[in-house]
Amino acid sequence: MGAAMRRIQAGNALTAFGIGFTVPFLYIYVAQVRDLGSMAATSAFVAFALGALVALPFTGRVIDRRGPVPVVMGAAVAASAGALALGLSTGIVPILLSALALGAGQAVMQPALATMIVWCSTPSTRTRAFALQFFMQNLGLGIGGLLGGQIVDESRPGSFTLLFGIEAVMFLVLAGVVATVRLPHVPAIKDALPKDPAQAGGSGWKRLLRHKAMVQLCVLGFVVFFACYGQFESGLAAFGTEAAGISPSTLGFALAANTGAIVLAQFVVLKLVEKRRRSRVIALVGLIWTGAWLIAGFSGLGHGSAMMAAAAFITTYALFGIGEAMLSPTLAPLVADLAPEGSVGQYNSAFALVKQMALALGPLGVPLGAGAPMLYIAVFVLVSLGIAGLALRLGKGLTPMQDNPVLASRVVAQGGPAVAVKEPVEPVEPVEPVESVESVEPARPVHA
Repeated sequence: MGAAMRRIQAGNALTAFGIGFTVPFLYIYVAQVRDLGSMAATSAFVAFALGALVALPFTGRVIDRRGPVPVVMGAAVAASAGALALGLSTGIVPILLSALALGAGQAVMQPALATMIVWCSTPSTRTRAFALQFFMQNLGLGIGGLLGGQIVDESRPGSFTLLFGIEAVMFLVLAGVVATVRLPHVPAIKDALPKDPAQAGGSGWKRLLRHKAMVQLCVLGFVVFFACYGQFESGLAAFGTEAAGISPSTLGFALAANTGAIVLAQFVVLKLVEKRRRSRVIALVGLIWTGAWLIAGFSGLGHGSAMMAAAAFITTYALFGIGEAMLSPTLAPLVADLAPEGSVGQYNSAFALVKQMALALGPLGVPLGAGAPMLYIAVFVLVSLGIAGLALRLGKGLTPMQDNPVLASRVVAQGGPAVAVKEPVEPVEPVEPVESVESVEPARPVHA
């Protein structure tokens, strides 16, 4: 790992550490500490998502034209201002504006940091780089949330201001770290990413929408994020508390089990998936999550003791964590390998936008999880099976190198040119037959 990659990963971990201080306590802060009620807290989450949805459609073009470093720095400053303002706000309007800025800043950082990782990696090292990023993010979030829980006190609004202040400082630390990163003047993308001449012309979004494999990946990504991340703190939590009788403390243990499974399994899982086809790895995640939803359904049947229900619910979150650990070295590198040269920022931003849309729609599962719990489980069992089907279908449209980047490193190791598996060889035009030597009139000597 080069110096640039080490700094990117360190800045990413510190930022996650700062975010972990505030994410678990935002609802309590707005609804109870500022005494604005549950509707105001819900509106703050909506503003947070809205900021991301407004900013991301324009982010990719800026990244590809100006580079990811200034984008990360600008987004970090905006997020820092939003976090600090949120910790000082007492009214609904300032809180919503602060959440808007914080959501936009955090959302823009994601594709910009992903682009920096792509620029500093190759297809053979990219899988491990994104796995390390995901590992560091979850470790930072977990430690931040643990320490934040020791600091926070509902009777002291100043304790929440301190949490948001720490988050604001961590964003500025990220900006400072990124400012010291020296990216390659000519990124390795030229040799690492496939070129698609058919996508020439038109705007970035039009070219992307004409890219069938990327559209399929975005559809698959939306279903993945909606069925997993979109349900963690909304529909699945509602199901657990209403149908399975899970206490808030048990829900906290389940979230901890999810983070713990990711941290403990990430590099074990990485060794199992990095040499296998990405489409099949995603399909396997769909099957694992199918089992997770079935176990969640068992916790809500009421046939066992409260301890059995709690154990089943915690197991569900742990299985989701194992699936996430398998996806982290798979989805993001695949987006990068699908991106034509010069469009990696656009593709990363589009995929981040898909994720935000799925998260924004995730709470739609709350009424079903609370009011019709078994129907809720059945729907998401089918959705998880759908993930497996969509992944296998996507695999049919990928090149061998895109589906399994280890092929590229094998070619290099054998002494062959890496481009042989990265770009299809253009068909050679037929050559006109040359007349035989005997039929050609010999050249006459030239006399002075």
